[in-house]
Amino acid sequence: MIRYLCRAAASAALLFAAGSAGAGATVTYVHPEKMTDVPRYPSDREQMELTLREHLEQLAARLPAGQQLIVDFLDIDLAGDVFPRVPVQDIRVLKGRADWPRMHLRWRIEQDGTVLRSGERELSDPNYLMNSSRHDRELYAHEKNLLDDWFRKEFLASR
Repeated sequence: MIRYLCRAAASAALLFAAGSAGAGATVTYVHPEKMTDVPRYPSDREQMELTLREHLEQLAARLPAGQQLIVDFLDIDLAGDVFPRVPVQDIRVLKGRADWPRMHLRWRIEQDGTVLRSGERELSDPNYLMNSSRHDRELYAHEKNLLDDWFRKEFLASR
């Protein structure tokens, strides 16, 4: 049993060391309380922030080793409209009209403290209900699709 635990700890340390040498992401939400449409309850907002942060970390893992993706969300308008249903939980309804997901972000790619590329983008997908993806059954699926599309066009198309 002790031998198994030692091996597991050694494997975890190797994975951590390998991951720290690779690409990564840093995500900041600039004044989320002033954003167009984010969850109003702090726990729901934290879940949204965590979900989008983790998704950008997964995307950044596709960058060349040593590069860091830094994203500042300046505004977010989630897909659908919120209807307060009960005091503790809101219902988000997707109608496919003027309720498509929108994001305004500032980004940069750094390596060894040097900025390689940077920019600012306003992302949106008016046809969000027409698109399907591997995220369809996930929380914030339409926002993930928007980020996937941006990342593919911005960083992978030039390879």
